[in-house]
Amino acid sequence: MAVEIGISLIAWQNDDLPELTKDYTTEGAMQDAAKIGYAGVERGRRMPADTEGLRAYLDRYGVALCGGWCSGNLLVNDIETEKAAIREQVEQFAALNAPCIVYAECSNTIQGAQDTPVSRRPKLSRAEVMAYAAKLSDLAKWARDQGVVLAYHHHMGAMVQDAEDIDWLMEGSDAALTLLYDTGHLHFAGADPVAVLDKWGHRVHHVHFKDVRQPVLDWVQKENKSFLDGVAAGVYSVPGDPEGCIDFQAITDKLKAMDYDGWIVVEAEQDPAKAPPYAFSKIGYDHIVEICKRSGLNVAPAETPCQTI
Repeated sequence: MAVEIGISLIAWQNDDLPELTKDYTTEGAMQDAAKIGYAGVERGRRMPADTEGLRAYLDRYGVALCGGWCSGNLLVNDIETEKAAIREQVEQFAALNAPCIVYAECSNTIQGAQDTPVSRRPKLSRAEVMAYAAKLSDLAKWARDQGVVLAYHHHMGAMVQDAEDIDWLMEGSDAALTLLYDTGHLHFAGADPVAVLDKWGHRVHHVHFKDVRQPVLDWVQKENKSFLDGVAAGVYSVPGDPEGCIDFQAITDKLKAMDYDGWIVVEAEQDPAKAPPYAFSKIGYDHIVEICKRSGLNVAPAETPCQTI
């Protein structure tokens, strides 16, 4: 059993704040990720859209597809409409042996609205989240039958954001729906990442590691700023950044105790002018390798690229 270390290319190619990363290409990001040693990347919008084109693209750099974002609208769609909306991605991810689809409800989220304070995010009642969770279970069972696990991403600015929301979602859903566990979003939301892992580790299928700069988070809260204001100001960073505040060693110790053998993905959106993507992504990779070793978590080696890069 071994974990694999992947990365989201958001540090080089930020789709929410494209001006931050306008000077970086996806090809350069892929080269950097492979050179550092990452075994996989999550799909970005600027990668080839067709399945065989994406397969060849990944093979060129010797990396696997280790997931990818899916903007869900199940709160407002019926299940058949939602199946139709995500079917192409489900089929593609199944064909490419991706470990999961990173699904999040986006019909009412404010995460992409830079002029809307994160404090105004939608907060549903327990009954509303439980009803949504039951509906989501059916979608997750369908995706599983197609060959792909649905991993739900709790997210700042969204209806499933904090520990209470996660409790309701997990309690109301079938085990077919798994949880994407994101350290940075949990801390931002005021949750204890270790406590959430203690409670819902058996439902965790995919892991995102990002750290938080507490002074920036304090500023977001004090000044009532938006999620994207926080991102632009540097609220997130990679594991191993001395400015971060999350104890990742405690988390990898927990992952070892629960025999986790999935992906650990670095996803730390930052301003590259302040945090050069290659340097910070290497800090993240090296730190994860180090703490996994201390915890006794074996790390699977990356593949060799099929072409010289």
